[in-house]
Amino acid sequence: MPKIAKSVPLQTVERILRESGVERVSRKALELLSEFLEDLIRDIGKDAKAVAEHAGRMTVMEKDGLCWRD
Repeated sequence: MPKIAKSVPLQTVERILRESGVERVSRKALELLSEFLEDLIRDIGKDAKAVAEHAGRMTVMEKDGLCWRD
């Protein structure tokens, strides 16, 4: 799969960090977190797609592993 532009905006990552209590963060840290989040989302999406296909569906649903938090 070709690498596409980062889809998690740095501004969004910064907002989430600030809401978590982080007062200052470097641009490099934002870039690394953005890349990590994109990779995580891709991995979760691939796994959820496989579960949906195994269940005979084309649509990924919450029960396919997208809701892993309590």
